[in-house]
Amino acid sequence: AQQPGTPLSDQEYHQFFKFLRNTLLASTACHLRELYGCKNSLVQRLDEYENHGVIPPGPICSELPENPFFHNFCTFSLYRCIMKKYFIKV
Repeated sequence: AQQPGTPLSDQEYHQFFKFLRNTLLASTACHLRELYGCKNSLVQRLDEYENHGVIPPGPICSELPENPFFHNFCTFSLYRCIMKKYFIKV
């Protein structure tokens, strides 16, 4: 184990920044969604990319026990953004 206060190893830095980068990208996509809405072409392309080329029409079921049902993918994505649960899957 590393001693407290020492820098991360190369592998540890890679893992740290990999997580940070993915969260930053997800957060950026959320900002685009909040600014321009789900009808924006860039937001729609991101949604299509996340869903292998097709945005599911709905209803959407999720892994969230507190909210297992959403009317459409846009509502589901907005919920993830608001709650900062970027990587919850359908």
